[in-house]
Amino acid sequence: MDNENDQLDTGKSPEIVPSGGLATGRSYITDFAKSLPDTPGVYRMLNKEGDVLYVGKAKRLKRRVMNYIRIENLPVRLQRMVSETRHMEVVHTHTEVEALLLESNLIKKLKPRYNILLRDDKTFPYMYLDTTHDFPRLDKHRGAKKGKGIFYGPFASAGAVNRTMAILQKAFMLRNCTDNNFDNRSRPCLQYHIKRCTAPCVGYVSKEEYKLQIADLKPFLDGKSDTIKARFQDKMHEASEAQDYERAAVYRDRIQAMSQLNIQQDVNVEGIGDADVIACAREGNMSCMQVFFFRGGQNFGNKSYFPRHTEEDDTADILASFLAQFYENKPIPRKVFVSEAVNDQTLLVDALSERSHKNGGTRVDIVVPQRGAGKRVVDFAMQNAKSALSRKQAVSMKDRRCLDDMVKLFEMGRFPERIEVYDNSHVSGTNMVGGMIVSTPEGFQKSSYRLFNIKSADASDDYGMMREVMQRRFRNVTPDNVPKGTVFPDLLLIDGGRGQLSAVREVLQSLGIWDDLYVVAISKGPDRNAGREEFHIEGRDTFVLPHNNGTLHYLQNLRDEAHRFAIGSHRARRGKAAIVSSLDSIEGIGAKKKKALLHYFGSVDAVKNAGVEDLKNVEGISSKIAEKIYYSFHEDI
Repeated sequence: MDNENDQLDTGKSPEIVPSGGLATGRSYITDFAKSLPDTPGVYRMLNKEGDVLYVGKAKRLKRRVMNYIRIENLPVRLQRMVSETRHMEVVHTHTEVEALLLESNLIKKLKPRYNILLRDDKTFPYMYLDTTHDFPRLDKHRGAKKGKGIFYGPFASAGAVNRTMAILQKAFMLRNCTDNNFDNRSRPCLQYHIKRCTAPCVGYVSKEEYKLQIADLKPFLDGKSDTIKARFQDKMHEASEAQDYERAAVYRDRIQAMSQLNIQQDVNVEGIGDADVIACAREGNMSCMQVFFFRGGQNFGNKSYFPRHTEEDDTADILASFLAQFYENKPIPRKVFVSEAVNDQTLLVDALSERSHKNGGTRVDIVVPQRGAGKRVVDFAMQNAKSALSRKQAVSMKDRRCLDDMVKLFEMGRFPERIEVYDNSHVSGTNMVGGMIVSTPEGFQKSSYRLFNIKSADASDDYGMMREVMQRRFRNVTPDNVPKGTVFPDLLLIDGGRGQLSAVREVLQSLGIWDDLYVVAISKGPDRNAGREEFHIEGRDTFVLPHNNGTLHYLQNLRDEAHRFAIGSHRARRGKAAIVSSLDSIEGIGAKKKKALLHYFGSVDAVKNAGVEDLKNVEGISSKIAEKIYYSFHEDI
């Protein structure tokens, strides 16, 4: 939310702000504020390079901005923000609610340095029931909710939705195959034989019977599990009394699957309906937001968030900022239970309700429960938040110690706030890629990862590949000219030995920035055994660390993450190239027909398994081309 104490925590002690910078920033803000009206809006503070320092909203812009002129009332870090301010921008809105919505959108987009910031904010997976087919299938979905069907969720993670779907397959025996596989089956697949599908693909159940399976699933996911269980128990007893023990066993297994789902979900709260439960555990400049997702009273999982803020920030402000940013791109349930009151709660409720209405939802209520089921589930979330915060603090303290040790080990003159790690990957010189990952004291910064497609280096020249990656990374950088948006690392960690280190030095010296960067190469050492890594630094002898050294383990983790990223990207390129080449090798198949085939069948494997008549159904594929495609994959026929 918009608060005077929305600051960045750097983990360092406050510094004295130069009075000259303060006077200049204050002067600019004063001149800018004179032209502002007392109307709602959003303002942005920018530094001399044009980078956004802070985004805030106001009911009365002029009065709000004038607060920054009273330097003596500001904490040190906000004084520093004022001292850096050289420009301001403003957007006028009709209401304060519109200003709040715009503020949260801009904070998430621009990630200003001095705002409370929600990090690691990704979309959540859903279960999707496709109702356009005569025999709807249950599938996993992530992204925009398009298509005709029913979405269940959100789930906290892909693992949570996968586990839930596996159990629902046992309980309700719905198909999960693609439409193409469904249409081309001649006999039941494995899912039928392990009693996870009723095989509608080969007519083992009719449309009406399958609709009854769907009819059982919907109320179960809406929280009416007891009703469905009771009906299944009645059918099990009927089958048993009729001595149809095989059918009775099927219902027994389905009941056990439903019970397993309830046990797996840890806590289910009767009467809570559709709600998100958010608890904030706080200790100093660290806090954990624990979010539980309940739909139909059932727990769809939980996720921990650690927003960026400072020790001076009020918990009510942190929680309010989190809510505004968290729901900026997510569906909002009817109720949001929180562990304590938030600042500007009425305004926030109006803003979230407006956002919900735009997406077809209803009014949103933010509730701090004092008793009953709501209080119990908030307390449960708070226990999880405290545990997650303790684990995070333990990891942070350990990483901080490793970084402090690294400064001494590598004889660095500064604490490494940003570490870039590089690794290259290829197979026999094909699909060559260079990967760059970024690590900070707060963990891996995946939004800053970069992939370099190596184009000019020779396949057999590992050093040439490293030179090309460095040239691409620091392109157009000179000591006197740093392009806008370029962020310099405090440490470059290179996966390789002396040769790779020399290649990096060659490029950085040519750019005139070698003396501005710390560069360390890490190689596997004798027999390429983990724990025997060798470290190479220009001007120093190669050295190793004890195999049980904590800093070694930290550096190994950085190196392994770079390797994972590089090799994963390489495999993706190699797989894509294999797919493209298998279709491109067929005469008469151009980009348009290839796209049509992949869009229709979903994958090259499905194209390979398709018959001539199936291929002819694709727009632009004639009988002659369909036969060419078919026989290119079935040359032995």
